[in-house]
Amino acid sequence: MPEALNPLNAIESLNNFLIAGGNVLVVIMVATFIMWALILERVIYFTTAQGGVKSRAVRAWQARSEHTSWYALAVREKLLSEVKLAANSNLTVIKGLVAIAPLLGLLGTVTGMVEVFEVMAVTGSSNARLMAGGISKATIPTMAGLVASLSGILMTNILERAAAKSVSDTADAFDKVRD
Repeated sequence: MPEALNPLNAIESLNNFLIAGGNVLVVIMVATFIMWALILERVIYFTTAQGGVKSRAVRAWQARSEHTSWYALAVREKLLSEVKLAANSNLTVIKGLVAIAPLLGLLGTVTGMVEVFEVMAVTGSSNARLMAGGISKATIPTMAGLVASLSGILMTNILERAAAKSVSDTADAFDKVRD
């Protein structure tokens, strides 16, 4: 098996990366895994369950004998709200994790720079080799936080558009049923 494809090498490389980035990088990794788990849940929802939610709402609207009264319009809004709630589930949490990732990266920057200053204070000099570990701990979490945030922003936009389209398609289907 080639060295690059060996799972043990991948695990060792990940471990070295986490050590080089410090404790904050572990927090960024956990937050990113949670964010991507929620993103995958939403993608699975939109590819499998979302059609059923929409069709149930349309069937409930079609089952009504009357579609123009105030009460009927309130029922219509309720059905649309249920579709919207189901489509937007977990998007707020994903957005929160997207927003917190660069802040965690900044925290990693600060903790890494504190380590650099500690080395300078202890050694009484600006030895580049001694400072390199702290600089690494300052830059790696920043990069990781930004990468996690950018990937999350892209997927959040895609998921928000899919949710809006779901609600819009349901409303259009309701309009086709009107008396």
